[in-house]
Amino acid sequence: MMPLMLSSPAIPPGGQIPQQYTCDGSDISPPLAWSGVPNGTRSLALLIEDPDAPSGVFRHWAVFDIPAGSRGLNAGYSAARPATGLREARNDFGTPGYGGPCPPKAHGPHHYHFRLFAVSRPSLNLSSAATALDVLNAAQPYILARTELVGTYQR
Repeated sequence: MMPLMLSSPAIPPGGQIPQQYTCDGSDISPPLAWSGVPNGTRSLALLIEDPDAPSGVFRHWAVFDIPAGSRGLNAGYSAARPATGLREARNDFGTPGYGGPCPPKAHGPHHYHFRLFAVSRPSLNLSSAATALDVLNAAQPYILARTELVGTYQR
């Protein structure tokens, strides 16, 4: 069976995240595609984390309750154009939805970990006030498989 894989036509593995997906551009989410979702997966969860942030791990986006049969998200996904069934948590900027890379100027390259989790539950049953960390903690006991794509950005 194929392993769970995550990719983006906009971000080569280990490569630079294009400016349009950051706070210096349109600040829209990049297009993402996945494959190899394992049997038994009832939903997916996606987090974007920056472990290079001065304050520790900074979470830019958490999407959860993604239908198991989906194969990706288009660029510019937002709650204003929702896909069926999936939900977004509050990021570490304190807002729901996507907040693109925005590292401190002259802080060097930051590594953004796009982490995809196959979850054995159809819903994480989180409230609309849930944070990205809540999503990670709620998914943890039910993760069947995980994968990540890392992109970089610096200002």
